[in-house]
Amino acid sequence: MRGLAALLVLIAAPAGAVECSDVVHLDQSFTICDVDPAQDDLRLFLRDETGEILGSFGAIEEAAGRPLSFAMNAGMYHEDRSPVGLYIEDGREEMRAIASDGPGNFGLLPNGVFCIAPERARVIETRAYLDEDPECRHATQSGPMLVVEGALHPRLIPGGTSRHFRNGVGTSAEGDRAVFAISNDPVNFHDFATLFRDHLGLPDALYFDGKISRLHAPELGRSDFGWRMGPIVGVLAPLDGPGGTD
Repeated sequence: MRGLAALLVLIAAPAGAVECSDVVHLDQSFTICDVDPAQDDLRLFLRDETGEILGSFGAIEEAAGRPLSFAMNAGMYHEDRSPVGLYIEDGREEMRAIASDGPGNFGLLPNGVFCIAPERARVIETRAYLDEDPECRHATQSGPMLVVEGALHPRLIPGGTSRHFRNGVGTSAEGDRAVFAISNDPVNFHDFATLFRDHLGLPDALYFDGKISRLHAPELGRSDFGWRMGPIVGVLAPLDGPGGTD
């Protein structure tokens, strides 16, 4: 657990299929949450009905009137917490995709898009996304890609000395499985990428962020707090589950 960066909430997890657990990879601890896009109400969250940035897990639950089964920050953002790259929520595009290289991790090409479509979710390299133009109900762009069709990003260095708390998502080739991961200790990019490829067996994975990485996993009694966030990905508990209504 991450000391002052984590708040343990001793509440029962909402009903739902999301499964979260702690795993060890390369002698390092990670927490993963396995989501079934065909069964779970997976979506992105940024603003409330008035256009104000939500910024926290609690604000999402208050606005939705339902508890979250799982959530984490989902992409890089500016000081006003608006998304750096592509952002689509409920079919409405707020920010376009950026395919050019640039500074920082976001511009370390190839970067990618996490696309949520009906009953499936995929991590897609940005230029492939622009060529394919898939129908995404929700989408967020971030970078760099960690794994692209089974290959690690070419700039990831084994034994790299840049170590941070990091989070991201990997998906199956069919789009029927999305696994979200966060490191419980500082980790380098290379080791984080191999978590998705070698430990989880996922061919595509995308980095969300580092340093500010946050996870809400009530199944584990965990809800991290800290800086207010920009885009957030999460699963809303079923309407007939605890805290829901018929």
